[in-house]
Amino acid sequence: MTSLRLSDSDLLNLELSRKARNQLSHKDRAIHNWYRFVLSFPPHLVRYYLQRFQATAKTVVLDPFAGTGTTVVEAKKLGFSAVGIEANPMAHFACSVKLDWAPRPEHLYQTAENIANATRAEIALLPHLSPTLSPDAAALLFKNAISPRPLKKILTLLGHIDRVCDRTASDLVWPHYRLALANSALYASNLRFAPEVSVARKHKADAQVVDHWLDQMKAIADDLHSLNHLSLISQPAVVHLGDARQPQHHLAPNSVDLVITSPPYPNEKDYTRTTRLESVLLGFLENKAGLQAVKHDLVRSNSRSVYRDDDDDRWIQNYPQILEIANTINQRREELGKTSGFSRLYARATTLYFGGMARHLANLRSRLRPNAQLAYVVGEQASYLRVHIPTGSLLAQIAQDLGYELIDIDLFRTRRASKTEVDLREEVVLLRWPG
Repeated sequence: MTSLRLSDSDLLNLELSRKARNQLSHKDRAIHNWYRFVLSFPPHLVRYYLQRFQATAKTVVLDPFAGTGTTVVEAKKLGFSAVGIEANPMAHFACSVKLDWAPRPEHLYQTAENIANATRAEIALLPHLSPTLSPDAAALLFKNAISPRPLKKILTLLGHIDRVCDRTASDLVWPHYRLALANSALYASNLRFAPEVSVARKHKADAQVVDHWLDQMKAIADDLHSLNHLSLISQPAVVHLGDARQPQHHLAPNSVDLVITSPPYPNEKDYTRTTRLESVLLGFLENKAGLQAVKHDLVRSNSRSVYRDDDDDRWIQNYPQILEIANTINQRREELGKTSGFSRLYARATTLYFGGMARHLANLRSRLRPNAQLAYVVGEQASYLRVHIPTGSLLAQIAQDLGYELIDIDLFRTRRASKTEVDLREEVVLLRWPG
């Protein structure tokens, strides 16, 4: 197993700038850079807590909010057994592909070249390409998220990927081609992430989709070649598609030694928007009903994901500080004359968020081994009408009431809130399950 001796740059060093502490370093790009959220936490944070918690070859690492796989991928690279849970189908797909090191790099790239050549030939012969999205699927996208010409190129390339893989029954390489396509779709789109997703004012009328995709496949093949020796010694790693609030559906009792994760924060970030374009293109979302089904399995962290039958807030009715924050949000809304449907849900989104996290922590207990250690990367928020939400300390209190021991709350970094120009703490809540 790879040594966990870390360099000084890997540690939680307060001398690093706020930006640098959350950046993906060049040495960490292999596998991780195949596809990742714009605000994903960095692999060096995972390494730090693996070392701090004194992980061994027998340690089983869990990320119940796996996202695009930072924890599980890094654990696999270091030779640990890892398991993840992720409710967003696109993120789950990306994470699963990033854990699949089985394809032979030479075959992977040679087939990619064949697909690229066939796609280029069709584009050259048929300048007015016909592929398009169904009206229901197109309705899920931001207006002008991607221009017509790049969209048709993406769909043409996707068609060739699917035809080649169907013909060769090569299920070992099919997912890698599609994940690279997701990256190329973002490259060819008009979307910008700063960090909220939006449509840029200047649209791309066209883009070199095939060349970009082939470059992505070259990077994947190179990474697989460089990590080939690790695939022989790595422990099992898997990610389940499911709801983090119900980990008992995916994990065996007393099976987890260590948790390193970053759940959503209570704010107005709709995480399904971050992956919406590629989710639609790859068929993970086909209509509004499918989108709602995905949102139902997410912790409620924003008003766009609140539904009438939600009842996670029942878990925090004995927490006056959380209820007072919700009341303050409602009072502020009334003072400001905010009457929109979403603003009316800010307070409820807050209570549902902490209730969902309480439900997650409660159901996780039976899956933890005695003395299991946990690290939750969470951030303070002020998105709801500038009302301060101390996420870390509130989650720590909930966890303690559920029987966890609070080890510490580390400061990871501070973030400048764009609207208030106030520095907010991003923290790591450290817990122990006594068993």
